[in-house]
Amino acid sequence: MPADIDIAKTISLKSITEIGRNLGLDENDLELYGKFKAKITYEALEKVKSRPEGKLILVSAITPTPAGEGKTTVSIGLSQALNRLGKKSIVAIREPSLGPVFGIKGGAAGGGYSQVLPMEDINLHFTGDFHAVTSANNTLAAFIDNHIHNGNELGIDPRRVTWKRVLDVNDRSLRNVIIGLGGRTQGIPREGGFDITPASEIMAILCLSKDMTELKERIGNITIGFTYDGKPVLEKELGFEGSIAALLKDALKP
Repeated sequence: MPADIDIAKTISLKSITEIGRNLGLDENDLELYGKFKAKITYEALEKVKSRPEGKLILVSAITPTPAGEGKTTVSIGLSQALNRLGKKSIVAIREPSLGPVFGIKGGAAGGGYSQVLPMEDINLHFTGDFHAVTSANNTLAAFIDNHIHNGNELGIDPRRVTWKRVLDVNDRSLRNVIIGLGGRTQGIPREGGFDITPASEIMAILCLSKDMTELKERIGNITIGFTYDGKPVLEKELGFEGSIAALLKDALKP
C-alpha cells in the first residue's frame, strides 16, 4: 500500500470552480482561495435556500482500527461511494488543528484512497479560519485586560477572569502563565494561560451561528469572568461583540 502522500501526488486535481459547477454553483457563488479552495458567498447561500432539503448522514463514535480507519476515512469513503452511484454527495469534515498535525496524531485529511486534497493545504493554513478565531479570541482577551487596567468600571476580579488566550500550537509552557508584568503601564499582573485554538468558545460559537446577527448575539453572551462579589460578567457588558464578529466575517462562510 503506497503512503498517503504518494497516493496524493498521483492525483490530478479538478479546479474548485469545476467542483462548484457539478453542485450547481457558478463562479460568482464562490470566493476563491487559489485554484483548489473556495468559500461560498452569503448570496449563494440565500439562492439555494429554495432548493429541496438534502439528507444528512452523521458518522460518529467510531473506534479507529490500528491502521487508522475512523470517522474521517469512513465519511470520505461513504461520500465517494454515493457519488459513484450517481448521487450528489458532499462530505463535511472538521478542519485540522496545527497542534495535532505536528504531534503524534498527525493530520485529519483522511488516508489511503479515502482522503481529501490538497492534503498539505487542508492540514496547514487552509482558508485562514483558525487564524481568524485566534485573533478574535485574543482580541477579546486584550479588551478584558485593558478594561481592568483602565479603571475596571465593571469590577472584574483579576483572580477570576475565566477567558484564556489561545494559540494553534501544542506548547505546554504556555498553558499556565503570569501576565501583566513589567510595571504600572503594562497592565495588572494576574494568572492566565493559553488553550489550543479549537478549544476556544469562539470556535464553538462560529460553528453554531447561522449568520452575523446570531454570531454577535452569542459572542455577547460569553461569560468572561466574575466580579469581586461573585457576579458573572458577560462580554456584552464590555460592548465589543461587533469588533470581534468583524474578525470572523469570512470565517463564518462555509
